[in-house]
Amino acid sequence: MSSTNSIGLFDSGIGGTSIWKEIHQLLPNENTIYLADSKNAPYGKRPKQEIIDLSCKNVDFLLEQNCKIIVVACNTATTNAIKELRSKYNVPFIGIEPAIKPAAHLSETQTIGILATQGTLNSELFNRQVESYQNTKIIEQVGHGLVELIEAGQIESEEMTILLNSYLQPMIEANIDYLVLGCSHYPYLIPAIKKIIPKHVKIIDSGEAVARQTKAVLEKNNLLNTSEKKSSQIFYANSDATVLKGILGFTENVFEKEF
Repeated sequence: MSSTNSIGLFDSGIGGTSIWKEIHQLLPNENTIYLADSKNAPYGKRPKQEIIDLSCKNVDFLLEQNCKIIVVACNTATTNAIKELRSKYNVPFIGIEPAIKPAAHLSETQTIGILATQGTLNSELFNRQVESYQNTKIIEQVGHGLVELIEAGQIESEEMTILLNSYLQPMIEANIDYLVLGCSHYPYLIPAIKKIIPKHVKIIDSGEAVARQTKAVLEKNNLLNTSEKKSSQIFYANSDATVLKGILGFTENVFEKEF
């Protein structure tokens, strides 16, 4: 495997670009290939085996592009499929899990909120994590409809505001001081969330930690790209890429492709 090969990333849609942005900022020399399986978004409503099958299909595509490492830039895919992916493929994998640990350790009210998909909250991996923090009250909320609105480019819509209010108000009333975003789509909602939650409530997502872990694994495997050539960033979507282009802020190297 060459160090100049690309980092592969996939998500159930455009949300994982929040992870891509953190990785690209930390590792600007790295070539990347991002796969948005928007046709099948959201994964959070799907049964575990279907999530595993979709994840394998995405990995197969990225390995066909000779990716040297795979970032599962989707909480639902990580919590439901990462074990199977690691056993099936001989390539390093980076997963993304809700950042419960830092929130639980830093919380002064011993009460934190987590906004995530049904698939993440139902997963064995997530529930094992929760069990580790018996002294922290964890208020779980499924973000029904949020991914669909983000995928439709409706981040600032009235419907989004109504949904976020209904999900966040019970957490505020329960006196949370940390809000964990348990879906890679949700960082795009931070401006809207900040209009609802009190100023003292801090928001945590996993993007920076995933970028740091990606760098560490590349270093460990001698796969860091030290080439001085301009890096290549390629994006594929298997449905209309208009919203993906809008989220990225550019249109070059963004392709619609069946996979």
